[in-house]
Amino acid sequence: MSNDTPSSARPVDLELLRTRLCAALDREPLGWDGVRAFETEHGVVLPEPYRTYVAEIGDGWAGGVIPLADLPGDWPTPPEGRDLATPFPLTEAWNWEDDEEYDEDELEELTDRVYNLGSVVLATDGCGLYWHLVVSGPQRGRVWCVADVGAGPFGADFGYEGEGEPGFAQWAAHWIGE
Repeated sequence: MSNDTPSSARPVDLELLRTRLCAALDREPLGWDGVRAFETEHGVVLPEPYRTYVAEIGDGWAGGVIPLADLPGDWPTPPEGRDLATPFPLTEAWNWEDDEEYDEDELEELTDRVYNLGSVVLATDGCGLYWHLVVSGPQRGRVWCVADVGAGPFGADFGYEGEGEPGFAQWAAHWIGE
């Protein structure tokens, strides 16, 4: 790590990422200059420990976790509509497939906002299911599952096991089956 960019990540989270995920790493880290360039371009500061992970440990890993600046090949909306600095629009789970409050055009506009505002895409499980890390707004630092039927935050309250806060480190341990 460069001396001019100290990490504010919790040591326990970085230890989890360095030790338990090391076998899965297959991409070089971006380095602090690469992370700062991404943040400047998009008008955000990435949440810890993801920020330190991408700068020092690796930019994605085998098994479907994609590099910071990439989108999955099956991304459902035009990538030019992405705006990471605009807050992620949700604060609670939403099943839009069963939501009859909006007409089709309104629903499309709202779901496009969920896909494209305030988050980076961490991974895909295929079939229209994506894991997002929220980078701006009230849910900053939380991981969300966004699918073609709805969206909800990662964490024990939503059926995902694991101890600690429902952020990137805990999601990563869940992703690799720890």
